[in-house]
Amino acid sequence: MERRVVITGVGVVTPVGNTVKEFWDNLVSGRSGIDRVKSFDPSHLPSQIAGEVKNFDPKDYFEPKEARKLDRFTQLGFAAAYQAVKDAGVDFSHIRPADAGVVTGAGIGGINTLENQHRVLLNKGERFVSPFLIPAMIPDMLPGCISMRFGIRGPNYSVSSACASSAHAIGLAYRHIKNGDVSIIITGGAESTITPLSFAGFCNMRALSTRNDAPQKASRPFDKNRDGFVMAEGAGILVLEDLEHAMKRNAKIYAEIAGFGFSGDAYHMTAPDPEGKGQIEVMETAIASSGLKKSDIQYINAHGTSTPLNDKIETKAIKAVFGELAKEINISSTKSVTGHLLGAAGAVEAIALTLAITEKVIPPTINYEEPDPECDLNYTPNKPVEKEIFAGLTNSFGFGGHNATIVIKKFE
Repeated sequence: MERRVVITGVGVVTPVGNTVKEFWDNLVSGRSGIDRVKSFDPSHLPSQIAGEVKNFDPKDYFEPKEARKLDRFTQLGFAAAYQAVKDAGVDFSHIRPADAGVVTGAGIGGINTLENQHRVLLNKGERFVSPFLIPAMIPDMLPGCISMRFGIRGPNYSVSSACASSAHAIGLAYRHIKNGDVSIIITGGAESTITPLSFAGFCNMRALSTRNDAPQKASRPFDKNRDGFVMAEGAGILVLEDLEHAMKRNAKIYAEIAGFGFSGDAYHMTAPDPEGKGQIEVMETAIASSGLKKSDIQYINAHGTSTPLNDKIETKAIKAVFGELAKEINISSTKSVTGHLLGAAGAVEAIALTLAITEKVIPPTINYEEPDPECDLNYTPNKPVEKEIFAGLTNSFGFGGHNATIVIKKFE
């Protein structure tokens, strides 16, 4: 018999809050976390705004010497994992080490470390480059760090599929439990790429919003005047468990993961397929795998990046999948509040969907001011909506044509 997979713990570090409560309160209230970049001087760049994590101190989670060996993305990811494990109330010393796993995602990984050490190389020479450059930089250091702290010896790896990375990680973790590989997995993702090099690359791609005079208005998914996404950093981590395992230890259960889908566009390095073929396929696959009817889906946490192409094509794909039902579904893009957390976005948005189900509130798409004729669905504009949600889905689409959809439903 296939196992059921439930969510028993969540943790976040985001531009709108470093705890789940603060994150959720700001999401529902529509308080933007976007501001002018503080971590470096952006004045020479076309885009000068981002969603930076505020008031984060790695010493809350690490000894100072240990923190210095880790890139910021690993620090943020571990902090979210620590919160999620505490929230789940799980003691890994009471679990057989090989019956637990860690699967996380990062689209880029330790680029802060790479840039800093490259400057050391140019200014001082190779002898001064840190011996921790490689271990700090590689994306799999996050699951490695988590597993070492909690003594976990089951599946342990990182996924990299651009902005779908952490959604893919959750999907793979879900499958590990369904297949009986392990009973409990820490999963999600982290990203921290607010650096001069990353900004230069995205700016030259013309992917970022240049609404520098009004940062909190810059991320405006599905609005007619959207002009690009806003880069953000942070982490989202979930504890997934086999239902029987969770019930044996009397764990609180947030919701159940009901289905998951993968697909590829096979179209372009950065642009989505203009007909949304991969996006249609991934939503259809995820819903079919869940055993739910399309009418059961009452909320979609959209990928909704605030770029001209993405929002239009995602809307087209939703309409193709749901037909007339599409107009009845509440859709929102929480990126309007947080910015785009790149490889961490899927996990943070899966947590937003989970909380929407448990709290019975759909967070809004803020900055929705002028409708776009090509984006003509219900995007839950500017104000939250109280609603009993039986099931919802969250979309994540990455450069390279990588698509992931997670279906989450109310636990019964």
